[in-house]
Amino acid sequence: MIRRDFLKSAVQVAAGAGALGSQRMIVASAAPDRPCAAILPRMTDVTKYVSDFAVNAKYSDVPSDVVELGKKSILDSLGLALAGSRSETAKLILAYVRSLGCSLGKVSVLGTSAKWPLRFAAFANGVAIHVDDFDDTQLAVQKDRVYGLLTHPSVAVLPAVMGSAELKTTSGQEFIIAYQVGVEVECKITEAISPRSYQDGFHSTGICGVFGSTAGVARLRGYSSDLTTRAFGVAASQSAGLRENFGTMMKPFQAGHAAESGVVAADFAELGWTAATTILEADSGFFHAYGGSYAPDSLLQKLGGPWTFAAPGVSIKPFPSGSLTHPGMTELLRMIRANNIHADDVVQVEVGANHSNLTTLIRHQPKNGLEAKFSMEYSMAVLLVNGKAGLGEYTDAAVNQSAVQNMIKRVRFYEDPEAEAAGYDKMSTIIKIHLKNGNTLRGHADFGKGSPGNPMSYDQVAEKFYGCAEYAKWPTGKSKQIVEFVRNLERATDMRELISLCSV
Repeated sequence: MIRRDFLKSAVQVAAGAGALGSQRMIVASAAPDRPCAAILPRMTDVTKYVSDFAVNAKYSDVPSDVVELGKKSILDSLGLALAGSRSETAKLILAYVRSLGCSLGKVSVLGTSAKWPLRFAAFANGVAIHVDDFDDTQLAVQKDRVYGLLTHPSVAVLPAVMGSAELKTTSGQEFIIAYQVGVEVECKITEAISPRSYQDGFHSTGICGVFGSTAGVARLRGYSSDLTTRAFGVAASQSAGLRENFGTMMKPFQAGHAAESGVVAADFAELGWTAATTILEADSGFFHAYGGSYAPDSLLQKLGGPWTFAAPGVSIKPFPSGSLTHPGMTELLRMIRANNIHADDVVQVEVGANHSNLTTLIRHQPKNGLEAKFSMEYSMAVLLVNGKAGLGEYTDAAVNQSAVQNMIKRVRFYEDPEAEAAGYDKMSTIIKIHLKNGNTLRGHADFGKGSPGNPMSYDQVAEKFYGCAEYAKWPTGKSKQIVEFVRNLERATDMRELISLCSV
């Protein structure tokens, strides 16, 4: 969004917001390549508006299609938690929590027999869900809200809400509204913050996810609006995450930290801890500090209208890699199958995308599984060599196969003017496969499988879940029960039944 559009948007919202704000705003100096950093709308009661929504939203407010869409993300996340419980990060977290002498608690670390204090269990489960970078992602609305700027909704919210539900009898409907509230708050705050936030290196899931987890916990605990507002104030000072850590263990750490921090924020607010009550909109608050500015009309009067799961939607990943790789991977896999292409047939693959893809998919010569998740070159190469790209293809051993490393050298990843012109609300990817027989095959995709434009059914998500559960060596009987429990989640009387199915 250019500077004049941000200014126009801010004034229009301020003029129409009534009690939510005034028309005053401040103008800060900004570098010419940071146009969105210059305008900070002088609004009031933004944090209160978010808190009021979290407190007052009811299950009956959530449309049935939104409930069903949320169930798919919940099931997807549970499968990823099981798979992630077998990761190296899970072992390191276990060692850390044991070293603190606080490995006894009442909240389950999914996929294991461990029960820890809520904050540590939320952290561990969040890391497990995100460690394979296989979890759901929010779509963009405005063309300057690049895909990479947006957020992974469930990973911050679900561990905090599910852990809280284990500490008291919680019905499926109570759980659903807390989860939906958390996702809604996280996604709308992420949509509102200036693109400068992502451009300057912040990890959106890490910095915005904390508000989603806080909102979900506050809703499930029945907090008042004032208490929720204070919890947001605590949460904002724990907001953290940097894109430079993509391709390392710190990326899932940042997601797990967002889940944990929502619990900590709620706990401290409940104890009486004080914090700023205008933390989102204040001159020295979250939006200014992390983004330079924000678009109020992406947040005010938008929570639950429409719900994020309905529009713009949430994507469920078909591959365990950065979402920006998925349109290209979906299209390449289609081309491989349609044309019976083998790796030995290929001279070169050209992959064109917008410049945001190149600044996010930064691992051009990956040497391990974590780096490979942020490598377009690897993601193309492994499909050509192995014909698939599941959890087993993003391990250190798979990445270092000589055939894959050789194929990476034949993949050219570049900024394409056509993809750039398409706008950042798409992940336009243009593929050219140059074959040894002299032919060149061309493909184009804006969205990957699992996106709202090309969605997975519940049964297709269940198939992904079964694959994750099998990877974790989870009992087949339990896996089937989990799928059916989530399918009928709104009828559940006690969420602890589901949690027990996800625990040893």
